[in-house]
Amino acid sequence: MSSKTIDQLIINSPYEEPKQYWHYDRTSRLFNLTDGRRPAGYIIASENSKTFDDPGKFVEIPLVNQIRPRVKAWSSQGYPGVTGVTKRLLEHWNNREERNNPFFFCQLEAIETLIWITESPLSEKVGIDIPSDGGNFKRLCSKMATGSGKTIVMAMLIAWQILNKITYPQDTRFSKAIFIVAPGLTVKSRLQVLLPSAENNYYEVFNVVPLGLFDKLRQGKVIICNWHALNWDNDEQIAKRKGVDKRGAKSNEAYAREVLGEMANSRNIVVINDEAHHAWRISAESKVKGVSKEELDEATKWVGGLDRIHQARKILTCFDFSATPFAPSGKKSSEEALFSWIVSDFGLNDAIESGLVKTPRVVIRDDGKLTKDYKSRLYHLYRDSEVNDDVNRKAKPNESLPDLLNNAYYLLGKDWLETAKDWQESGNKVPPVMISIANRTETAARIKYAFDRNKIQIEELCISERTLHIDSNVMKMAESQEESSEIQDKISDDSEDDTSDDEPIRKLSKKEQAEYLRKTVDTVGQIGKPGEQIQNVISVGMLSEGWDAKTVTHIMGIRAFSSQLLCEQVVGRGLRRTAYDINPETNLLEAEYVNIFGVPFTFLPHESDEGTPPPPPPPKTEIKPDPDKQQFEIRFPNIVRIDYIYQPELKLNMTQVDSLELDAFDNSTLAELAPIVDGKADVTKIKAIDLEDLGRKFRMQKIAFEVARDIFEEMKPGWKGNREYLLAKLIRLVEEVIDSDLIQITPPLFSLDQIRRRILITLNLRKIVQHIWQAIYLENTEKLEPVFDSEHPIRSTGDMRPWYTGKPCEYTQKSHINCSTFDSTWEASEAFELDRNENVDAWVKNDHLGFEILYIFDGVVRKYRPDFVVRLKNGDFLILETKGQQTRQDVAKWGFLDQWIKAVNQQAGFGYWQRAISRNPADVRMILEGIAAR
Repeated sequence: MSSKTIDQLIINSPYEEPKQYWHYDRTSRLFNLTDGRRPAGYIIASENSKTFDDPGKFVEIPLVNQIRPRVKAWSSQGYPGVTGVTKRLLEHWNNREERNNPFFFCQLEAIETLIWITESPLSEKVGIDIPSDGGNFKRLCSKMATGSGKTIVMAMLIAWQILNKITYPQDTRFSKAIFIVAPGLTVKSRLQVLLPSAENNYYEVFNVVPLGLFDKLRQGKVIICNWHALNWDNDEQIAKRKGVDKRGAKSNEAYAREVLGEMANSRNIVVINDEAHHAWRISAESKVKGVSKEELDEATKWVGGLDRIHQARKILTCFDFSATPFAPSGKKSSEEALFSWIVSDFGLNDAIESGLVKTPRVVIRDDGKLTKDYKSRLYHLYRDSEVNDDVNRKAKPNESLPDLLNNAYYLLGKDWLETAKDWQESGNKVPPVMISIANRTETAARIKYAFDRNKIQIEELCISERTLHIDSNVMKMAESQEESSEIQDKISDDSEDDTSDDEPIRKLSKKEQAEYLRKTVDTVGQIGKPGEQIQNVISVGMLSEGWDAKTVTHIMGIRAFSSQLLCEQVVGRGLRRTAYDINPETNLLEAEYVNIFGVPFTFLPHESDEGTPPPPPPPKTEIKPDPDKQQFEIRFPNIVRIDYIYQPELKLNMTQVDSLELDAFDNSTLAELAPIVDGKADVTKIKAIDLEDLGRKFRMQKIAFEVARDIFEEMKPGWKGNREYLLAKLIRLVEEVIDSDLIQITPPLFSLDQIRRRILITLNLRKIVQHIWQAIYLENTEKLEPVFDSEHPIRSTGDMRPWYTGKPCEYTQKSHINCSTFDSTWEASEAFELDRNENVDAWVKNDHLGFEILYIFDGVVRKYRPDFVVRLKNGDFLILETKGQQTRQDVAKWGFLDQWIKAVNQQAGFGYWQRAISRNPADVRMILEGIAAR
């Protein structure tokens, strides 16, 4: 399929490997929807980029394309060669069913690649040569688009390293000392979530570490610093000091102790460089076109500092993370050179097509076209002859902008205004944000002046108090007397409660003013923060790394774009999503849009809409606890499992045991055993190649013993009698179950062949273990003992972390959570009744609360999240489920919920709990009245 424009850009699931991609054909200048995965690579401008819309030139990253299929094959084989700890982590991370928020494919691929390089057998890596950066320590770079979740991958990396080192202290591939370097204070602040001791650390928030391993994680050391901490004075700089201190430069030993702090005695350190494109190795004396002395100094001091640490303590591995791992080539040109040690790549194109970031759209209005080639001029505002010369001069701030740029702002501003009105009508408390990326300070000043003087003709966008002008250095901005006085007034208003009427307001220092400005920049679109009402951001060059405003809806680019690097750096600042809602019809993420002028999207696929404007992105609702409704907080026990204390005599009534169905052709493990012919599994050779050997190896007696042994391990903690009796009894019970018709195989003919029957049972041992064990403990349990989470034995509605949704929702009265989301009109009706019912003291929709019941269905352990938790006026608790037509799986859920309730009530101290099933929206009131009357 070929077309000039793209109607639907999100074509891949964020949780699976991309299956197709949009390819831009340089000759036809058409987009083609291509099967398979986009090769790793990047696009640079063509030589004729000044004469027409540049389609760019694709440059492959051969190392990544060589590594990808090997990692995929290694993963499908069950990760041969990894340690037990690593295997447990990988299984935990890949378990999508057990997660509220499954990890994205790109996150799993990035961490699996790093693990493959470190732990896979040498035979897996024959022919793989990862180049050095020219230094003495190993660097590995993961290229991940902004917004694709690289901080979570860092958390996975830290957990993988520390847990392995604590478990296997002699294994030299791992370290428990992690040194993280960030490019600035903003990024450093955001990375605090990587400290295991942090309140909202990612290991807990995103369930990175399996249950029971968190104590081991805390035995490691994690330090986060910005690159300035790596700075040092050389002998020449020391000689120029005016003071009396003329001591020479620090030795590497002294330097390492000072920089590493509490891990000063650690050796074989793992380094993580965030935004690693700042850390490149080039002589500080080199003059590279387009690179400032400050950038050169940062890069050399960053890498040079790591060199000194390596000499003193040894860096085991340096892991680089960046969306744009380019560095100046060292030649007399502005061309960037890609890091040669990149081992995985999930670029911005991939992120857009998977819906991980907002969808870029080009806005073209019929009534706004100035000429036939108007669209092309909006693509390349900076390149247009009417604009280019004008914005590349030292103009005064009050000089008018070029007409084309003015008109572009008017068109984009009109679209912003429509979005702002929709947001306001929908109850959004913050406005959408337009950002401008200018080529130089003079251009930015002219843009700011034009908005302040209402020259753009969009009055609502020309509010100076809601406009943020950011030069390359926020500190310089703070020294502006006019802006300082504005901020002084704002701070004074915020500080009225702390000063008396007759006490003069203290004037803020420049440092304090700069800090307030930095907070404003960092909190754009965040309710209750200094940047809450900012709607117009004007920046010179790039907005700083770590700037993650999610309310950006419009971008204006007024600068040169000679490579994909610049496109990604500019556009990436405005592509962070607000929510991750899956469309149930397509199983793809719902699109969120950002409308853009001035960025040459021939470097980047984008959606276009000729003639009609795209619909404004639907505002997302923030769901969070409301501090003003603290009286409606609901607390509940956080139970990780229930231990069973068994009766001394084991028995099993076979007539009461549910049957277990095993489908021979619904078992993916079988496919792994088939040979591949022309990329397809040849199922005709399954029997002849491998499966007969498997069937001969596992006789029924051995199968019964394996199953009984696993059940025995599950039952040991709660068995008070003779353990030899228990094992012998279990073997007889398992043999009886396996020989009966309780295990049904589909198709039935498959079961007639005893070898095939044994094969299928062998491949499903865990499912059979869980199924038989469930039947045994349901009939033989004497007492239930709940086991609570060691870190958080009690949870509450107040623990919910804010999240965003596009689902229907409504503000609540008797719930601690500000809004209740609805998955159906039925739930909406029941929520309405809970809010007004006189028997209800408080209630909450069980969404993102972490209230889960483990249950077993068809031999598989799953998680069940009941619909509502209700606290009644009498202090009792009710778990309310809405269900019309019940299924076998529902019955299984409720059976385990009954056990949970029984265990909690036996434990005492948590109030009296009970459950009810609503079969119709109209019966909720009767259910509540009936329970209250008991």
